[in-house]
Amino acid sequence: MKTVLFSSFLALGLGLIACNNDSNQHQDTVDSAKTVNKEIKAVQADASNFAVNAANGGMMEVELGRVAQDNASSPRVKAFGAMMIKDHTEANNDLKGIATSLNIALPDSVSNDTRSEIEHMKMKKGKAFDKAYIGMMLDDHKKDIAEFRKCADKCSDSTIKSFAYNTLPVLEKHLDSIQAIAGKKP
Repeated sequence: MKTVLFSSFLALGLGLIACNNDSNQHQDTVDSAKTVNKEIKAVQADASNFAVNAANGGMMEVELGRVAQDNASSPRVKAFGAMMIKDHTEANNDLKGIATSLNIALPDSVSNDTRSEIEHMKMKKGKAFDKAYIGMMLDDHKKDIAEFRKCADKCSDSTIKSFAYNTLPVLEKHLDSIQAIAGKKP
């Protein structure tokens, strides 16, 4: 009953948010999820915000991994993209299950800013794509590791905290891999 009630409230909340927008303005699904979570207060804001941001980042990694499959020239970059698809799909599925159990609303698509980054990357091909993707993945994984480490140490919800802690080794493996591809292995 609690799940049905939550789902109904989530649908109503997202519908109301969409109705309050200009017809020409696309509602950012990340902002919508954060708004619903703020209203529901299923878990502390730090945990729900982390989950929403992690979902957005995970979806971006999967989409960009697919773009790498099509646009990269380097076999190593293509292989890295395939690893992003596999590993982040698994992490995204784990997070969805956790979010459902905790009544945390997650976005169903990437944020508008993230969508713009993905579209920008889609326009690049070959070596230009490789260079931009490698740079983006270096920066993104450093930032992600810092965020996941912070949550693993300080998040208020133990389930979200465990997800962050258990995902850290995968993110660190990704950073090691992209550093090796970039020739920047410490």
